[in-house]
Amino acid sequence: MRERRSIRRFTGDPVAREELAAILEAGRWAPSGLNNQPWRFMVIAREDPRHDKLAECTKYARIVRSSAACVCVLLEKAAMYSEMKDHQGAGACIQNMLLAAHALGLGAVWLGQIVNDQPTTLAALGLSESELELQAVIALGRPDQKGESTRKPLSELMLEDF
Repeated sequence: MRERRSIRRFTGDPVAREELAAILEAGRWAPSGLNNQPWRFMVIAREDPRHDKLAECTKYARIVRSSAACVCVLLEKAAMYSEMKDHQGAGACIQNMLLAAHALGLGAVWLGQIVNDQPTTLAALGLSESELELQAVIALGRPDQKGESTRKPLSELMLEDF
């Protein structure tokens, strides 16, 4: 966990189907309220024409274009029971996938800004806005950078001492 970083630059090398399957499996095992598992996944490989369409839906187009694949994480509206809890579950699902990608030696980044225009992004993917809600796109590939990050000390995050 402490070594995982957001990677925004990728080599041109592909990601194996087995690696993608392992990442999706990690997401599938995230906790969800009532075990409803409302998340749905769509993998958009670089060769897929929707990959460029997806890039056009975000100010981070260069990240999407350089990725070997993007994993779109969505919630199926009919499977949801609590908006807050289902969004929390989607976050856990996404974190599981980011950790799995890191464990496989891949680089990945959680793109959140792309969800700001749901109608355009879902249309680019050929999906129904009435049925699905996009939670994030995970751009991934072979890393072409070292990630860096810092964290606030725990004492700054505590509301009271324990």
